[in-house]
Amino acid sequence: MPVPYPSIRQARFDDEETLGRLDRAAWSPLHSVQARPREPHPPFFGDRCGPRDHLVAELGGTLVGYIRLGFPTPLASNAHVRQIQGLAVAEEARGAGVGRALLRAAQQEARRRGARRITLRVLGHNTPARALYASEGFVVEGVLPQEFLLAGEYVDDVLMGRSLELPGPGGLTT
Repeated sequence: MPVPYPSIRQARFDDEETLGRLDRAAWSPLHSVQARPREPHPPFFGDRCGPRDHLVAELGGTLVGYIRLGFPTPLASNAHVRQIQGLAVAEEARGAGVGRALLRAAQQEARRRGARRITLRVLGHNTPARALYASEGFVVEGVLPQEFLLAGEYVDDVLMGRSLELPGPGGLTT
């Protein structure tokens, strides 16, 4: 039986509780520089990012992932760039193409909003995420060596990006 392809949509305010649970469940030192979330949990949406900044993935009507798209800086001279500021996939949905679908949808959404470039930051030891990003046309544009001390180990902060004007894997074009 084939695995269904995830459907992607804009987040809604009524997704907040589910997104918060997903975010806490997906927490891992592989991708987070912050401590494991504790009770009580802050709201998922805030003043700086709301539903408009998130795309969500559903499989069989169940929300199984999200991607957050924002501006890397508040500068007008940088307004042509969007940054992926979060990506999470529920454990039970990993391997079903959810992360890739969200990444492709974020690139299309960034283009729709007028972006010419898209960037992200990923921890150096997060090999699965780095491989996914590279397979979608992202290249390493810089490395901040030993930028974070996580669980007693120094970890690089890897800066990746790509043009949104060039065709990429999956036929993404402007």
